[in-house]
Amino acid sequence: MTLADLKKTTLPDSPGVYFFIGRSPRHGGARKILYIGKATSLKDRVRSYFSPDLEMTRGRLLVNMLGEAKAVKFIKTDSVLEALILEANLIKKHLPRYNSVQKDDKSFNYVVFTDEAFPALRVMRGKDLSQLSASSAPNLKPKSLKLKAVYGPFPHGLQFKEAMKIIRRIFPYRDEKCLPADAGSPRHGGASPGQAKSSRARLPVTQSVIGGKPCFNRQIGLCPGVCTGEISEKEYAKLVRQLQLFFEGRKKQLLKQIERDMKAYAKEEKFEQAAQLRKRMFALQHIQDVSLIKAEFRVPFSVSSASDPHSSALSRIESYDIAHLSGGNMVGVMTVVENGEVKKADYRKFRIRSVSRSDDTKALAEVLTRRLAHEEWPLPDLMVIDGGKAQKNIAEAVLRERKFLIPVASVVKDERHRPREILGEKEFRTEHEKEILLANSEAHRFAIKYHRDTRRL
Repeated sequence: MTLADLKKTTLPDSPGVYFFIGRSPRHGGARKILYIGKATSLKDRVRSYFSPDLEMTRGRLLVNMLGEAKAVKFIKTDSVLEALILEANLIKKHLPRYNSVQKDDKSFNYVVFTDEAFPALRVMRGKDLSQLSASSAPNLKPKSLKLKAVYGPFPHGLQFKEAMKIIRRIFPYRDEKCLPADAGSPRHGGASPGQAKSSRARLPVTQSVIGGKPCFNRQIGLCPGVCTGEISEKEYAKLVRQLQLFFEGRKKQLLKQIERDMKAYAKEEKFEQAAQLRKRMFALQHIQDVSLIKAEFRVPFSVSSASDPHSSALSRIESYDIAHLSGGNMVGVMTVVENGEVKKADYRKFRIRSVSRSDDTKALAEVLTRRLAHEEWPLPDLMVIDGGKAQKNIAEAVLRERKFLIPVASVVKDERHRPREILGEKEFRTEHEKEILLANSEAHRFAIKYHRDTRRL
């Protein structure tokens, strides 16, 4: 099948997972999966791979992948949330070459369940997961955890965060901040079956309910009461099993299991528990994942809930600068200021690919386009550009074209390259001038250093 034939592949305008299929010369031309992705709209997502600026937006690797592809296949899902879960399971199962080489999987998210009487659900980065038993993982508490199950990788950082919020509303679970109650279970303080009654209807829970201190998530209904002893080890194990079935993408089996348990509770006249399961079943059959669709349109989380998308509440600022010498060795950089402090671990370097002469605005457009293709990187609340109105306009055009709702400020310099003026929303200029200038100064310093390093090579 030619590239023209691939373009003609008919896909539905619905959520799902897509596969680019090639042939393996090492195995007699057998079919192999080259790349797996998920989409809110299969039709629109796959079509984007045939845009003329694919190399600039997604990189040379995906251009090479298209050159090897012979077919496109897909699996429809009932929701974007289920597409995200299915994608993670299929990537783990098939280990497609272009998924593994396109991005650093150590930055991907994984969902893990701890191996204890009341398993906690934790989200971990791949790099932390790989160092779990090593003493070089100081951010893990404890430094060595016993895990019951691991799910992932989840490449889409922004959507993954929103997905976990939805999942927790459907399946309230214990996290590492929730300490099991001392009463009840001899193993881990769970309540006895006779005590294991849900009290979500009479929230907020107080310490006097059963004996344990309620964690914050228990008070808002996102923990089933492990901390207060309101749920037995046996009942919590059922909840964990339901969660695992969901993360395994086994929705049909999950619904059957919930229906069986619901009928059993009703037969035993445990009507409150039966009603909870009925609500859970309804939620699974009518998943509300509008927030995932919004996340795909890349609204920064810290401003997305505000009525004004240009709210002045900032936690993360990204700043960009271009450096070159008469158009030679042109490079771009991204620096980050988070909560008023530089975050050097998030700094990024870009060798300019599309510009062969001195053209700062085109180089800036390339850098921003490539940066926005990294869905696993957190989005900023504000982008700061070094330059005047032309640079600010090109940045806003790139964001608008790719449906990002992120405000832009630009720092205008004088003839000695000192800040003369900040262009952008007044709230940002007046309330966050210090952070904007810090980010811009870091970008300039980092760009000059990177440019000097490339000239030495």
